Amino acid sequence: MKQIITLFSFCLLCSTTALAEPEIQIPPTPPIEPLNGTAISPSPTVTIEQTNYAAYQLSPGDALEVTVWKEEGLQQLQILISPDGTIIFPLIGTVGAAGKTITELKDNLTSRLADYISDPSITVKLLNNQGNSIFVIGKVNKPGQVFSGRRLDVLQALSLAGGLTVFAKEGSINIIRRTGDQVKVFPFDYSDVIDGDSLEQNILLEPGDTVTVP
Repeated sequence: MKQIITLFSFCLLCSTTALAEPEIQIPPTPPIEPLNGTAISPSPTVTIEQTNYAAYQLSPGDALEVTVWKEEGLQQLQILISPDGTIIFPLIGTVGAAGKTITELKDNLTSRLADYISDPSITVKLLNNQGNSIFVIGKVNKPGQVFSGRRLDVLQALSLAGGLTVFAKEGSINIIRRTGDQVKVFPFDYSDVIDGDSLEQNILLEPGDTVTVP
C-alpha cells in the first residue's frame, strides 16, 4: 500500500511540473551605439524660444512668464509688457522689453540680476503675443484685430482679414501709424501692388498699425 501511495505522489508531481509554463528569459535591449563617434543624447524639450519665436520682437501687450531657478519668490512670474514697452521686475526695477527678442531680454535680466543673485539661471517664456497685432477695418471680409507671431506686410494683413470685398476702393487704402503724438499715413494701391508695380507701398506693418479699406 505504501509503495502505491509513493508511486501516485511521484506521478502527480510529474504531471504538475509538465503543466507549469516554462519561464521565458527576455534578453535586455542592447544600448544604442554612438553614431560616427558622437554620443547620442535625448532631444531637448522644445520651448517657444527654440521655435519660430526665437526672432520674434516683443511688443507692448505681450505676456511673459519669467522664472529664476532656485529662487523661491521668483517662480513663474507672469508679466505684461506695459504700453511704454517696459516691464517691472523684482530687485532690478524697470527693464526695457519691447523690440527685444526673448533671448535678448533673458540675457539682459540675467546680467542685471547678477548684482543681487549669484549666477542666476533665468527662463523666459512667451505666454501670448497679443501685443503684436494690427487692425484692418473697412471693406474687408473679416475686419478687426489681426494677431501674428511675426511681422506682416500690407498684403499679408489684408489676406488674413479675408481679402477685399467687391465694393472696396482698391486704390484708396491707407495705413495709419501713430508714434507718440505723431500720426503718419501711408497710401496703398492694391491694384498696383497685385500687378507687381509700386511694391514699395507694401510696407512691413508695425504693432498697432491700422489698415483702412474704404
